[in-house]
Amino acid sequence: MSTIRLTAAQAMVRWLSVQMTEEGERFIEGVWAIFGHGNVAGLGEALHGIGDALPTWRGQNEQTMAHAAIAYAKAKKRRRAMAVTSSIGPGATNMVTAAALAHVNRLPVLLIPGDVFANRAPDPVLQQVEDFDDGTVSANDCFRPVSRYFDRIARPEHLLTALPRALRVMTDPATCGPVTLAFCQDVQAEAYDYPEDFFTPKVWRIRRPEPDRHELEAAIAALRAAKRPVIVAGGGAIFSGAEAELAAFARRHNIPLVETQAGKSAVDWEEPLNFGAIGVTGTAAANRLCAMADLVIGVGTRFQDFTTGSWSVFAAPGRKLLSINVQGYDAAKHGAQSFVADAKIALERIGAALGAHRFADPDFASRNAWYAETDALMAAPEGNGLPTDAQVIGAVQRHAGRDTLVMCAAGTMPGALHTLWRAAQGGYHMEYGFSCMGYEIAGAMGIKLAQPEKEVICFIGDGSYMMANSELATAAMRRVPFTVVLTDNRGFGCINRLQIGCGGAEFNNLYKDARVEAQPDIDFAAHAAAMGAKAVKVGSIAELERALADEAAPDRPTVIVIDTDPVPGTGAGGHWWEVGVPEVSTRESVRKARKAFEENKSRQWLGN
Repeated sequence: MSTIRLTAAQAMVRWLSVQMTEEGERFIEGVWAIFGHGNVAGLGEALHGIGDALPTWRGQNEQTMAHAAIAYAKAKKRRRAMAVTSSIGPGATNMVTAAALAHVNRLPVLLIPGDVFANRAPDPVLQQVEDFDDGTVSANDCFRPVSRYFDRIARPEHLLTALPRALRVMTDPATCGPVTLAFCQDVQAEAYDYPEDFFTPKVWRIRRPEPDRHELEAAIAALRAAKRPVIVAGGGAIFSGAEAELAAFARRHNIPLVETQAGKSAVDWEEPLNFGAIGVTGTAAANRLCAMADLVIGVGTRFQDFTTGSWSVFAAPGRKLLSINVQGYDAAKHGAQSFVADAKIALERIGAALGAHRFADPDFASRNAWYAETDALMAAPEGNGLPTDAQVIGAVQRHAGRDTLVMCAAGTMPGALHTLWRAAQGGYHMEYGFSCMGYEIAGAMGIKLAQPEKEVICFIGDGSYMMANSELATAAMRRVPFTVVLTDNRGFGCINRLQIGCGGAEFNNLYKDARVEAQPDIDFAAHAAAMGAKAVKVGSIAELERALADEAAPDRPTVIVIDTDPVPGTGAGGHWWEVGVPEVSTRESVRKARKAFEENKSRQWLGN
């Protein structure tokens, strides 16, 4: 057997550089890196040596570098991914939040935190977390519950098994998610005689699981027995690349469809059978449709509580749930009739069996009424008051074209965008599985790197911006252009509305209700400009529209700041969401909210 002598770090990067997609591209596009004593000497030297065969990019924060990598993978429909490396200690634990985000959203990212010395000679090293009862524990054990696969590279030859396992997980549609390879820092520098054929280029094909015959027959029978079916389009439909099949299936059989946050833009909003968002942030037309449905057909959805209105949206007596998913865990939720298969294959098989079978027309009038109602909500305001979020969305909507992609993650805008935004096919990217504040700017950069042909518009509130804005500097340095619409409502406006809705007093969310000595007056435009972005503060919706039309900064990020009213919600749509309201309170508003909670709770369907 022919061998080649390399350090473990050199072997890792060489192997990653030859793992290919079916299209002939690297599956791991490159490595985001912040170096520290746990990875600079070993992995840092290896990455320098391999050069453009596996590019390295410098970020500003380990968590947001990982967010950029995750957004890239999502924008690539999980067909490609990125790696992220950090030192041990805080660099590693900074990435735990990102790992959780990727885990919840079923998205591939390879995390390579440095680890302690495998030989333990210098213990305890700088930043080492010591467990008094377990000598094998390090800070990286925090990744275990939020990784689909976790391994610790404590010997150079561990790579021979760990790396193929890592890529298998990341390329399997059923197990896809974050992989953590904790890389002991002394091992990174140790040499080993690796088999040369270990570095032979390998093509990773994304499988499309075929359905079980019995599950297929049961699904067809359920559809033939239904009178008022509805399709719930989830993110799995997009990851499968089943957008065209989903639209064709709905049209052929005249089945209306609704969209989760992850599934929004799988089908163009102008498709008459697309009734829009479902659930807590759903349209009135979609939720009314779901309340009457006798068969709910989930296509690649986890049926998260926002989708189901905490399991109170699907209210028809005797209604049934058919769940199409590549992951059996998701397909069997809440007593659903399980259909484990790739979404594209499943729709093709069911459609072929149904033939020309068509269902009665849904209530198209309610859909038309919804868009007429929201036209008014998103219209430019009259007068000089602060604009609402809906009016800001309306301004961006009037600017948007077929190649516009809007994205967001947390705060007010995800709900408003899910409810109101009219997305062209492929024009919506929302991280709402983990609803992670601080994903937005790094995520926008990752999307633009993955889809440079798109006009990427990032909606972010002042609260999220304050949490994580530093990758704006990275985007400016790398000349990655996208537009940030920063709505400043002076605090956490979304959670303030929830606080009021639960009967609580306004407390600690908006700056005016926090225990501060002085109200902050933050110049977000000046801050963004200081990091290299083109930035402007606008005073009205009309000025916002003019700023959106300005194409003077095509080679770097643009940040447009606008003050907004923190009080109004979307003004339309929506549904109950279960949030624990106190059973006992001296406040009448809380007691009233508890009574409403109990009434809604009584309508909740828990299933099996």
